[in-house]
Amino acid sequence: MRNSSLHTFLTYSIAFVWFANGLYCKVLNLVPRHQKIVSIILGDQYAGVLTLLIGLAEIIMAIWIVSGFKSRLNCIVQIIVIAMMNSLELLFAPHLLLWGHWNILYALIFILIIYSNEYYFSKNKGHVRIS
Repeated sequence: MRNSSLHTFLTYSIAFVWFANGLYCKVLNLVPRHQKIVSIILGDQYAGVLTLLIGLAEIIMAIWIVSGFKSRLNCIVQIIVIAMMNSLELLFAPHLLLWGHWNILYALIFILIIYSNEYYFSKNKGHVRIS
């Protein structure tokens, strides 16, 4: 697979992960443990609203990824968000994570994929070009 094809595939795959987690897991609340995690970390009172807002932010992230606008900034934001989100979940709600303590490994792999896609596979080395 050529780098440009791999880059395009990875870009859409990464966007799909954000979109699916945002829409299905949080906005539609089809995976209730996400709201439980938010409840534990941010409090019970507004967990529903905050989970919805987090889901909408993840959908916006997916759109940003596909748009290619400021892709290096997007890459950095994704890495920071994933690292912070998974660290908080690991500290406060490991029992609710899909793979428990192993979740951090999958988060690190996802971070490496995002980083590699932007800094190694991108045709313009920092400018997503999807054609």
